[in-house]
Amino acid sequence: MFYYVLKYVLLGPLLRLVFRPRIEGLENVPDEGPAIVAGNHLSVSDHFVMPAILRRRITFLAKAEYFTGPGLKGRLTAAFFHSVGQIPVDRSGKGAGQAAIDEGLGVLRKGELLGIYPEGTRSHDGRLYKGRVGVAAMALGAGVKVIPCAMVGTFELQPPGRKLPRMGRVIIRFGEPLDFSRFAGMEHERAVLRAVTDEIIHEIMQLSGQEYVDMYAPDAKAAQAGEEARGKQPRSGGRQR
Repeated sequence: MFYYVLKYVLLGPLLRLVFRPRIEGLENVPDEGPAIVAGNHLSVSDHFVMPAILRRRITFLAKAEYFTGPGLKGRLTAAFFHSVGQIPVDRSGKGAGQAAIDEGLGVLRKGELLGIYPEGTRSHDGRLYKGRVGVAAMALGAGVKVIPCAMVGTFELQPPGRKLPRMGRVIIRFGEPLDFSRFAGMEHERAVLRAVTDEIIHEIMQLSGQEYVDMYAPDAKAAQAGEEARGKQPRSGGRQR
């Protein structure tokens, strides 16, 4: 109940005022039955803007850190994510990936709509990064279609590190559903999972117009940080007095 109060009475109208979303391809999202909406992830705002414009409820797999923060702020954040039906997923440890897949399959088997960010994390620079194969494992394991989605403009309005978004217009594009039934029963074959994931990411790229980088986002961020750190190091080898 609180989910719909938040969506239609409290948060939804505010999000529409701030972001003035333009929606394209909403007819590609089914009105009933299980399906995966797989999108790019550019901003914290993505968690709220896309669910606000959908006609039906969508459940996202959210990182466990949203539910375990300290103090009053942490408790309020956890209560909010629980109230809107988000599922905490521990991304640490050896079995983290399988745990996330199991949670996602549980949502789909109940006939619900599942939201996933195949990149696994927010883009730190606005580019699109290599996808994790969990989205493919869920799609093939549950035998459901994948609707690619592109958020355009949220990075500029609320880039990493910015607590509150600027006002502006975002575009939300939903592509035609992707049918992977030709791979039925092959959800444990790594090459198939990679091919399916790459196809999903390619469709997201076509919708978003983002530059694609063929590496995982955390690796790219770490490499960039390393380059910046090396650039700040003082040069050695000069003549000493």
